[in-house]
Amino acid sequence: MPPPATLSASSSFTLLSPSPSPKPKFPSFFPKRHSFAINPRHHSLHSVPSSTVRCAVIEKETPEAQRPDTFLRANSSSSSVRARFEKMIREAQDTVCAAIEAADGGATFKEDVWSRPGGGGGISRVLQDGAVWEKAGVNVSVVYGVMPPEAYRAAKGAAAADHKPGPVPFFASGISSVLHPKNPFAPTLHFNYRYFETDAPQDVPGAPRQWWFGGGTDLTPAYIFEEDVKHFHQVQKSACDKFDPTFYPRFKKWCDDYFYIKHRDERRGLGGIFFDDLNDYDQEMLLSFATECANSVVPAYIPIIEKRKDLPFTDQQKAWQQLRRGRYVEFNLVYDRGTTFGLKTGGRIESILVSLPLTARWEYDHKPEEGSEEWKLLDACINPKEWV
Repeated sequence: MPPPATLSASSSFTLLSPSPSPKPKFPSFFPKRHSFAINPRHHSLHSVPSSTVRCAVIEKETPEAQRPDTFLRANSSSSSVRARFEKMIREAQDTVCAAIEAADGGATFKEDVWSRPGGGGGISRVLQDGAVWEKAGVNVSVVYGVMPPEAYRAAKGAAAADHKPGPVPFFASGISSVLHPKNPFAPTLHFNYRYFETDAPQDVPGAPRQWWFGGGTDLTPAYIFEEDVKHFHQVQKSACDKFDPTFYPRFKKWCDDYFYIKHRDERRGLGGIFFDDLNDYDQEMLLSFATECANSVVPAYIPIIEKRKDLPFTDQQKAWQQLRRGRYVEFNLVYDRGTTFGLKTGGRIESILVSLPLTARWEYDHKPEEGSEEWKLLDACINPKEWV
């Protein structure tokens, strides 16, 4: 995700431990020139400088017996953006999981609750090998950390050259999910929504607190049912249009560009919306926008699943789905910045790889017959289309 979710569909969060502090630290997220982004699917980083990666270690989570009312620290205000965003993502997790279980008709989610010594925690839920779902992960996290001084100076460039800032506290929370159905006519869905804040460095007077929103929802089918894709994109557009008519075309293109498998010269799927570094609008508006997007997941996706989950299919159609799942794996392991960072820094493997399907397939030099339904899907992944 791009894996946020962890935060991307995982329970592992990557933290940094610069000397001399004994507590693990985490580089924060800065916009524009040096973008540090926590991936909500994998609770790790997007676009991290190599110097930051070299000092990264993993702070292990502590299993908890039950869900707390909040993962926020005791001094947090219930009216803060942090608190309201956490409330939103936890309600969204409950709503999506209930819809997934209802569509499956029998399987239930396994839940892991965890906390971290530095504050925060998360709830990881995975449903595996059900009647409808091969694998479905829906995770939330709330994490506190501290960005080391060298990461702050790298991000701020010349503006920080004359300062020697202390550690920069940060806060990050998010929901992330990847849903892989069994039926090749039922599409995979990925979504994640996240919120970040940084506080002023301890010894840089007047440095502002900064915040950002990020996220998106995208569809990855093996076969194109045009009415399904149009419905999905129309729901994304409707959510965007409630706030700004430029959002959908802008975030649709961003999604097409991000989920691009360079070595294949094709997209992972048929897109949706994706955005990052978003802080150039009113904060309350963006909180409402992220909430609207998260609440749009079920109406955008579940009607498609209900129509396609029981359609009969052939072995050849299942094999094609598995080939497209192979593309999904390739993108996540080669290009998704959160996944690759987590693997390089020794993160919790179960959390990092929760977004991957149970099964996938690679055939040597496979080429679908031109004009076939498989070819139509591949063509749409190579040449992104406007669906609404």
